[in-house]
Amino acid sequence: MFNTIFDSTATGLDITTVLISAAVALVLGVVVAITHMKTSRTTKSFAITLATLPLLVMAVMIMINGNLGTSIAILGAFSLIRFRSIQGDAKELLSVFFVMMIGLALGMGHVLFAVVITAIAVAAILIFSFTHFLEPNALNRTLKIVVPEDLDYSGAFDEIFKKYCKKSELTKTKTMNMGSLYKLTYDVTLKRGIKEKEFLDEIRVKNCNLKVMLNQPETEKEM
Repeated sequence: MFNTIFDSTATGLDITTVLISAAVALVLGVVVAITHMKTSRTTKSFAITLATLPLLVMAVMIMINGNLGTSIAILGAFSLIRFRSIQGDAKELLSVFFVMMIGLALGMGHVLFAVVITAIAVAAILIFSFTHFLEPNALNRTLKIVVPEDLDYSGAFDEIFKKYCKKSELTKTKTMNMGSLYKLTYDVTLKRGIKEKEFLDEIRVKNCNLKVMLNQPETEKEM
């Protein structure tokens, strides 16, 4: 069912099949770019990258065509590009991997396979993005508290945490401002029905009214 459209017995590639693969690559790239734009904040330059990358990867696959030396050279070029690029967030990495998969499939002539997988993946992304499925518990938060150096922070906030949180864990301690301040990072699970302002106000009384931040759980570790 998912047979390649390239004729392995021919001495060269037929221009028609290459043009079909190129057109499908552009269409599927645009589909992925639109999907990414609908589910994430992005820039026009990144959307253009997603739209055109399948075509370029497909062209690379056609140029390799089983040549070991060429494949090693292409691998080196890709490694250089990856080394000089800035790591994006999870959805950006997913979209880049998505369009590269499309380009690889089309470069091998598997047009129907690329179309089917793209349709399934786009449907899954849209469902996961616009429903509560796989959504983390909204009561799980990251709490950051700045305290002065003369405050013994060990157990200083335990009574407050017992009042407002189901669970609390100190995950990171960091010095700031030439050692005159400490930044404490906690993973907390809030109790239902509490008032966050009252929670933060009681912490501010303990930490001498220094900075307090209550965020969604962090997925990347801060340096």
